[in-house]
Amino acid sequence: MSVGLLAVVDDILTAALKASAKTAGVVIDDAAVTPQYVQGLTPARELPVVFRIARGSLINKFFIIIPLALLLTAFAPWVLPYLLILGGGFLCFEGAEKVLEWFGFHHHAADDSEVRDEKKLVSGAVRTDLILSTEIMLIALSSLDPNLGIWMTLAALAVIGLGMTALVYGAVALLVKIDDIGLHYMSRESPRARAIGSGIVKSMPAVFRVISIVGTVAMLWVGGHLVIANLAETFWHGPYDLLHVVTHAVEAAGPVIVWLADTAVSAVFGLVLGLIIVGVVLGAGRVLKRNEPAHASH
Repeated sequence: MSVGLLAVVDDILTAALKASAKTAGVVIDDAAVTPQYVQGLTPARELPVVFRIARGSLINKFFIIIPLALLLTAFAPWVLPYLLILGGGFLCFEGAEKVLEWFGFHHHAADDSEVRDEKKLVSGAVRTDLILSTEIMLIALSSLDPNLGIWMTLAALAVIGLGMTALVYGAVALLVKIDDIGLHYMSRESPRARAIGSGIVKSMPAVFRVISIVGTVAMLWVGGHLVIANLAETFWHGPYDLLHVVTHAVEAAGPVIVWLADTAVSAVFGLVLGLIIVGVVLGAGRVLKRNEPAHASH
C-alpha cells in the first residue's frame, strides 16, 4: 500500500515538475510585476500586504482557475481562448496605465486613506495575479499527460499552484525586505559590513524603479502575447502572422534574438491595444459623468 502511494506521489511530483518548467517565463513576469504593488507602503505593512496578495493568489488558483480550467477543458474547451483574450486585454490595459503614469498622466482620484489605499493595492495585485496565474495554470494543464486521469491531473495542478505561489511570493517578500537587511548590516560595528549595508540601502530605489519598468513591460508582453496567440486560435490571424514574419526574419541570429523580437513585438502590440482600451474606458467614463446630472434632474 505504502509503495503504491509513494509511486503515485512520485508520478504527481514528476508530472508537476515537467509542467512547471514550461511556465518559467510567466512566473518570472509574475515575480517582476508584484513588487510594484507594495511601493509606498510603510515597512511594517510590506510583508502583511505580500501575504494578503499571496492568499488572494491561492484563492484565485484553487477556487477559480483550477476548477474552471478542468470544467472548461472537459465540456467547453473552445471558451478558453476567448477568456485568455479578455485576460490579456486587461493586462495590456494595466500596463498602458502604468506607461501613461510615467509621463505624468493620472486619471484616478487620489485617496488619502491608508487603509483604502492598501485595500486597493491588494485588490489590484490580486486581479493582475488572476490573469498571470490563469496563464501559468493553463500552460501547466496543457503540458500534463492527458492520460493522467482527473484526480492525478488535479493533484499535479495543486502541487504546481502551491509551488508557484510559494516561489513567486517568497521571492517578492525577500525583495521588499532587502532594505531591512541593509539597515541591519549598517548597524554592525564592522566598517565593511556598514559599507555593504549602505550600498544595499542606497541601491534599492533604483532597483525598484527597474522592477517597476520590468513589471510594466512584462504586463504588456504577456498581455500582448496572450491576445495575439489566442486571436489566431479564434478569428484573426493578422497579428500572429506579423509576429511570425518578424521572428522568422531574425531566426539566423539565434534563439535569444528570436525571443527578444517576439517579446518586443508582443509588448508594442500590448501597449497599442492597452492605450486603445484606456481611451475607451476614459471616453465611457466621461459620457457616464455627463449623463449623471441629466438623470439626477429628472
